[in-house]
Amino acid sequence: MVKLNKIYTRTGDKGQTGLGDGRRVAKDSLRVEVMGTVDEANGVIGIARLAATELTDPEPNAALLRIQNDLFDLGADVCMPGEDAPGDIRLRITPAQVKRLEKEIDVMNADLAPLTSFILPGGAEAAAHLHLARSVVRRAERECWTLAGIEHVNAPVLQYLNRLSDHLFVLARWINLKTGAGDVLWRPGGER
Repeated sequence: MVKLNKIYTRTGDKGQTGLGDGRRVAKDSLRVEVMGTVDEANGVIGIARLAATELTDPEPNAALLRIQNDLFDLGADVCMPGEDAPGDIRLRITPAQVKRLEKEIDVMNADLAPLTSFILPGGAEAAAHLHLARSVVRRAERECWTLAGIEHVNAPVLQYLNRLSDHLFVLARWINLKTGAGDVLWRPGGER
């Protein structure tokens, strides 16, 4: 379990930080960049949760809280580079977490009409925040794929990020449906 008695340690004052395996790396290393972008996505999801508390259905808020916890698991996974050894007890994203996102997407998507246009970020406040979170998650996914090209990354991490951006997109649409805000449709060339 995590125990933090002192928040500042001064160990990062020279531009390095520690990974979960004890190694020191540059704060601008790609692995640290991925962890930071995942943290940023988690922050935006926290703002979306604030807006989602105004919904009559508590499930979106509960789903987002599960996702926020998963993102901490994902950060811990990325923080521990290398492949697992037999008997290793590292915290890793699992296929079950990816499958849960897929099931939730399927349930929400069953209520939605098929898309006939791209949609613009907007609608209800919670939906707008979810669209922002989705774009941050997509950036985390891109960075993670770049990292996976040069270092080992647990495959479910990449799958989770891919599925999460889909989940946030569908949840934003679902919230727009349930609140009556509706999707904001793209009108190609419509503002000329």
